[in-house]
Amino acid sequence: MVATVAFRRATIADSYATFELFRKSLVDFMSRTGTVAAPGGTNPEEMARMWEFFGPVYDHLARTGEHFWIAERDGKAIGYARGILRDGVRELTEFFVLPGEQSAGVGRELLARDPRALARYLKAGVYPHVSTYGFTRTPEALKVSTDLQIDRVAATPEALDITAAIDREILGYRRDVDHAWLLERQMLFVCRRRGKVAGYGYVSKDWCGPIALLDEADFSSVLAHMENRAHALGAESVELEVPLVNRNAVDYLLRRGYRMEGWLASIMSDVPFGRFDRYIGTSPPFFL
Repeated sequence: MVATVAFRRATIADSYATFELFRKSLVDFMSRTGTVAAPGGTNPEEMARMWEFFGPVYDHLARTGEHFWIAERDGKAIGYARGILRDGVRELTEFFVLPGEQSAGVGRELLARDPRALARYLKAGVYPHVSTYGFTRTPEALKVSTDLQIDRVAATPEALDITAAIDREILGYRRDVDHAWLLERQMLFVCRRRGKVAGYGYVSKDWCGPIALLDEADFSSVLAHMENRAHALGAESVELEVPLVNRNAVDYLLRRGYRMEGWLASIMSDVPFGRFDRYIGTSPPFFL
């Protein structure tokens, strides 16, 4: 007799269980499609190493998510779905079901626990809006020639006001809770031209992004600056989640010898939004 699937609201205590489920689903997909390599698979050493990177993201989303549901069979997680709400904009950040449990209605039931998300993401109709791809290379020390003033900014209310103003211009909404979290883990650099804010970018030893600029022509200078900072921090690689409509960034990164690795993904939406020709996404790409 097959045990009944139980659905419940998840909490931060479920973060590792959902991460493990995400990793197993991802490795299975990679092995079946041959899209990208999955070094280490799901062995304990690799899982522990990956959790060091992804754990803070999972905890942040668990603390600030609007809806977080988990499906269990015999007390074991077999699927989960999570969404966040930022300034009136809902984003489905994760939706994973173990391979052996797919096509059994688990995913449908998970989404049904959030009727507003279901209506927005399914009934209202969502369509691929922008394609993104991962670009990566080993960082080097570069000379940066630009008329921009690029300064590191401390985590202050003023910094949140700056990022909010740029986000409203580029994405159409503000997301202070995410920037507050990013400011705890990465360096925020603010770009100014003749004293006026022209954009922002985040970088650390492990992650780079998001980057949002009012003038798309500034990406070559800002990306060179970010690579410089990553190199100075001792980063082994720079990884960027780039919307392919951002031609200035794509052209620069290809000239610099960045490799196109990782996922070809789609940002899906029920309505057009954002100036993604002026944006590079958050890494790891769990939210915009």
